[in-house]
Amino acid sequence: MAAGQIFSICNYVVLPGWLLLVVAPRWRWTQRVTALALPLALAVVYLTLVILHFRQSGGGFGSLAQVSKLFENPYMLLAGWIHYLAFDLFTGSWLVRDSQRLRIAHTFVVPCLLLTFLFGPVGLLTWFLIRTSLRGRSAVV
Repeated sequence: MAAGQIFSICNYVVLPGWLLLVVAPRWRWTQRVTALALPLALAVVYLTLVILHFRQSGGGFGSLAQVSKLFENPYMLLAGWIHYLAFDLFTGSWLVRDSQRLRIAHTFVVPCLLLTFLFGPVGLLTWFLIRTSLRGRSAVV
């Protein structure tokens, strides 16, 4: 299958997970889908791409130049993108679990989910800032 097709499929596959985190955070299947099923499915795609294309890339992880060379191969670039998709979704599911554990209202989590979806670590940073500022205050569920 072409890299572009796999890219499109993986991008669409994660969207229901993000939607569940935003609109149905307490539904019993949300965590199963967002913390397990989708990230593990993406991990299988990632592993397959790495096994099939890593040696062909001529790059590596030892320097920025090697990473750049690695990502010249569209399948390895795709693997990198899938890495982001899987870990960002897993992080989003953790944010929801953490907010529920701390009894922080979901309205504070939604912007963090959006930021995690779009900018990964920025959403995580935002969650930690919100979490720290609200912990022990009256912003609980």
